[in-house]
Amino acid sequence: MAAVPTEPVPVPRLVASLLPGRLLEAVWRNQADGTTWRTTDDGPARHVKWAPRGAAALDLPAEVERLRWLAGRTPVPAVVAVAADEEGDVLVTATVPGRSAVDPRWLAEPEAAVTAVGRGLRALHDALPVEECPFSWSVADRLARVRPDVAPDVRERLGDPPAVDRLVVAHGDACMPNTLLTDDGTWAAHVDVGALGVADRWADLAVAAWSTAWNVGPGYEDLLLEAYGVARDDARTAYYRDLWDAGP
Repeated sequence: MAAVPTEPVPVPRLVASLLPGRLLEAVWRNQADGTTWRTTDDGPARHVKWAPRGAAALDLPAEVERLRWLAGRTPVPAVVAVAADEEGDVLVTATVPGRSAVDPRWLAEPEAAVTAVGRGLRALHDALPVEECPFSWSVADRLARVRPDVAPDVRERLGDPPAVDRLVVAHGDACMPNTLLTDDGTWAAHVDVGALGVADRWADLAVAAWSTAWNVGPGYEDLLLEAYGVARDDARTAYYRDLWDAGP
């Protein structure tokens, strides 16, 4: 399960070589053993992501492409350095001021955090130009990557997608941890954009609302949708959650 590490995480050789002498604290580890550190010394504030070789769900080169396209269009971390070796890929970014929406500061105020995530997602969707985006997160593209172990009845449901509500440049992983908030409770930036691409907005909304249950408990889905400014859509929500679960 993705979570903040509770024990020290070894720093890969390549990470150490890119940030020589810097003090690093592991702040996140995901299901594919990818790790994110932040610097804790007095030097320029940096975050560094490492993806082990062979972790298909962690495509750091894809994230680098998207971060560079997003620069100047919406608040995201700036790329500082990129490297790879036989062990994995590394991405170093400038640290964006703010805290994750699942930082203990915001878990203590779930209504404020969920509201900010919904508003931030709407701002992202409204800011990014669909016609200029070179990346896709379409149903067709995602169906081509459905895991082979997905049950036949799920495959059958996925073969009948709902009509597009509104095309946007979707985040691709709009779970609560990937929105950063300022200390006054407004959204500050988005992170982990490696899957970003053009899709129906419900591809993001279904997962963003779902993530409120994972991160702050039941009862907050409607609040996120209200903050975004959209009514519930149970059919699209169910479809895109099935598609999310069926992905790699």
